[in-house]
Amino acid sequence: MLDNLTTRLSGVIKTLRGNARLTESNIQDAMREVRMALLEADVALPVVKAFVAQVKERALGQEVMGSLTPGQALVGVVNDELTRLMGEKNDTLNLAAQPPAVVLMAGLQGAGKTTTVGKLAKLLKEKNKKKVLVVSADVYRPAAIEQLKLLAEQVGVEWFPSTGNQKPVDIALAAIDHARRYHFDVLMVDTAGRLAIDEAMMAEIKALHAAVKPVETLFVVDAMQGQDAVNTAQAFGEALPLTGVVLTKMDGDSRGGAALSVRHVTGKPIKFIGVGEKLTGLEPFHPDRIANRILGMGDVLSLIEDVQKGIDQEEAAKIAKKLKSGKGFDLEDFLGQMQQMKKMGGVAGMLEKMPGQMGQMAKGIQGAEAEKQLKRIEGIIHSMTPLERRKPELLKASRKRRIAAGAGVQVQDVNRLLKQFEEMQKMMKQFSKGGISKMMRGMKGMLPGM
Repeated sequence: MLDNLTTRLSGVIKTLRGNARLTESNIQDAMREVRMALLEADVALPVVKAFVAQVKERALGQEVMGSLTPGQALVGVVNDELTRLMGEKNDTLNLAAQPPAVVLMAGLQGAGKTTTVGKLAKLLKEKNKKKVLVVSADVYRPAAIEQLKLLAEQVGVEWFPSTGNQKPVDIALAAIDHARRYHFDVLMVDTAGRLAIDEAMMAEIKALHAAVKPVETLFVVDAMQGQDAVNTAQAFGEALPLTGVVLTKMDGDSRGGAALSVRHVTGKPIKFIGVGEKLTGLEPFHPDRIANRILGMGDVLSLIEDVQKGIDQEEAAKIAKKLKSGKGFDLEDFLGQMQQMKKMGGVAGMLEKMPGQMGQMAKGIQGAEAEKQLKRIEGIIHSMTPLERRKPELLKASRKRRIAAGAGVQVQDVNRLLKQFEEMQKMMKQFSKGGISKMMRGMKGMLPGM
């Protein structure tokens, strides 16, 4: 996410390192580079012009403190302006209404609208403790109705049935009536998408909006569309009183122009970003954290939230108790940690939120390759006896050959795993002593290629 922009802006900061202070001349040069970086990231031209002018104005009036270099001073200004451009703070959903609070989802076909309904329903149920009902008013694609039904089952919320021969407004009104009678807190209405904006689509969604009177009208847009995403959001914003935007496929977009443009152009806040296919892959959009990530400062707060969501507290307490008692960390524990990491979005997903070089490391780890490595680790450990898992020191040559054959790998793979396990052991010792920074540095040894 946003890799190209991060790389270009890092280069701009480096060019200022040799200067003693910020001057009109070196700011002019730096801003030319920033402008090019933003245009390459597919940021809308009016947004680029406004942003560059604002940064230039503020940087010229900036007093560089003795402890700061000109590059650091400019980073501070750029960080503030990026945050302001994207909306300054996270805009949460406003569900303060007589139940059911209706959330209407709009967007083009293929933007990930139905999947986003499932992700958001899961978030509202688990984080906000809401009783959620979902319904599809997409009468043109029977597959969309079936997809929403399956998603509802997966996330554990109720699905309201609908068919292709019903009218969208009738479906939505029947769902509202059901939600009222059975005391649902939130009703999420998925709507039909089209391959392009057309009059029939807009007329239908306007009628649906007028009938259901939603408290939130969210526009779901594919971030990989770049400039087109902003134009589409603007068109929908003119037709509907949108309350927010959800940017999907942010993990697939290394440019990130839509994230920087959509708030400025539409005046509507980005409320969530979709990352990955998993139903946990929906994050509240925090402009300050995204600005930090763009400037290579990481997003440690989101990383901590991911860890808190994904970690098995009981398992963590058990390992902590083991470490304190001096019994140490064995291969059963190692396997458990690998499986928890998968739940938290994998190694690459965690590392990209780390500041500095740790964040850069994520670029070298392909998601599919990391997943393959984790599966291989699981296979090797499952080929060991319970005693071997508890006492890895027993693993001599003959046992290693048996384990390799059982897991369908080479003996070298078993040796590599044991080396990674030793690295993890060292890391867990640091963690038990409270050395979180040492623990994070220790993650380098956990998977090949890192």
